[in-house]
Amino acid sequence: MVRGRDKREYGADPSAGSGPVSRHADDPAVGSARHLGVQRRMPVWLKVTTAVASIVVLGGLAFGGFWFFRLQSQISKAPLTAGNGSANAVNDSSDRMQILILGSDTRDGKNAEYGTTEDSSGYGQSDVMMLMDISADNKRVNVISFPRDLLVDIPECKDPKTNQVYPARSGVMINEAMAQAGIGCAVDTVNKLTGLEVDHFMMADFNAVKELSNTVGGVQVCISDAVYDPDSRLRLPKGTSSVEGEMALAFLRARHAFADGGDLGRIKAQQGFLSSLTRKIKDDGTLSDPGKMLRIADVVTQNLTVDEGLASVPSLLTIGNRLKNIDISKVAFVAVPTTAAVTDPNRLQVAEPAGSQLFSALRKDVDLTDPTAPTTSPSPSPTDGAPASPAPTPTETTPALPPYDKALQPVSVANGTGVPGRSQEIAKLLLTDGFAQPGLLEAQALAQSVVYYGPQYADVAADVAALLGIPAEQVLPAPALVGVQVYLGEDFSKGTKYGAVALPADIVNQTAGDTVCQQANPELIVAG
Repeated sequence: MVRGRDKREYGADPSAGSGPVSRHADDPAVGSARHLGVQRRMPVWLKVTTAVASIVVLGGLAFGGFWFFRLQSQISKAPLTAGNGSANAVNDSSDRMQILILGSDTRDGKNAEYGTTEDSSGYGQSDVMMLMDISADNKRVNVISFPRDLLVDIPECKDPKTNQVYPARSGVMINEAMAQAGIGCAVDTVNKLTGLEVDHFMMADFNAVKELSNTVGGVQVCISDAVYDPDSRLRLPKGTSSVEGEMALAFLRARHAFADGGDLGRIKAQQGFLSSLTRKIKDDGTLSDPGKMLRIADVVTQNLTVDEGLASVPSLLTIGNRLKNIDISKVAFVAVPTTAAVTDPNRLQVAEPAGSQLFSALRKDVDLTDPTAPTTSPSPSPTDGAPASPAPTPTETTPALPPYDKALQPVSVANGTGVPGRSQEIAKLLLTDGFAQPGLLEAQALAQSVVYYGPQYADVAADVAALLGIPAEQVLPAPALVGVQVYLGEDFSKGTKYGAVALPADIVNQTAGDTVCQQANPELIVAG
């Protein structure tokens, strides 16, 4: 029902007369027009509502301002690199992003109870090192763990605080990368090892793990047998337990409690913990709950060091927002393939060719949970790298020629994969198909495979490409070339059909959707 209009316009006193308020100004009985302000008095209910709304708005702004200032002031920052590059121009909300996550073993401040400052030198060593790789479409995440005993080459690094330059070193444990010149040196080392370009880093200390696990109300972990590790002080019963605080930290630090007591068992336990933490946060709706996010943000920022490009509350919230809708079955936990080091059997080195295959797949943005799925990043240009023959220049395609004799065609295979013996594998296939005695060449590394052809050999090149499964857009003319050359790139380092991703079948240890029970080290199993 539509109400009739109140004849008392804007709160006018009906005893003052009838008609619009504006007419009363001319009535000498009413007085001068200054009385109009009294006539327009705001109703009490509207005054109260306005006052309450103002208090709420101002209070909200003050609350938001307080928390923004608090969180922002708690963030510590450091340079992204140690003189071996600069910050990448990456859009934190829409680009593919790689964040190096580090756990520092420093014993300063709140961490003094875990040892003395002499236990870690300089900036401390990385107790944990993981690379989080977020796809541009926010549909998948790869988390790659680096064993701290992994021997690597550390590039020359400059300490941003003292400007001291530390020379490059070879065959050094990867957890030492940041000890002298800071976190940026660890980033540079990972870039050198993988061929990637890390966009950001996050480094937390022991206290961060304790407080975060307390904030989320504990994390469920599972172990095959009751175990006690005196070094980390981890004590767990058989089966599933909820760990938080000191016990959560002990679970992540324990090196001897799992598998054979080595670093790989520790990595799998850490991945299991993070998988469980991911499921808990998703199930509890934490990433969509401002209150829960605020509590976590408060804990994290008190114990976190990030690069300058990530050192703001909006940037950190952007990362959280990107992760909130990812299917947990697409969060893949991977460990860098390793084997006992030749120089020291107590240390590890990257296992080949599995290590190179993993790094190549990461550079090409392959979905590790489904390597056959299309990538979300553009493929590298076929002219990347230096071809074994003179660099091709585009020319008009030669018209098709009459049928030819395969046995008479000059076909060669250039190996730019970085894998010894690859040219022989492809040559055998060509030989089986009728191309007599293909020539073999060692060549510079090339990102993407190409079939080059000289004048009058376009039809031969097309047949060779079809045999190997190389796309037509990667078949290019090379006027100075006689015959056809198959230039094998890093994307064709295995198999005889192009496009088949070369990855070890078991490269993914688990996804965040998997509940995995860790195998206890037989030497530390206890009763109960």
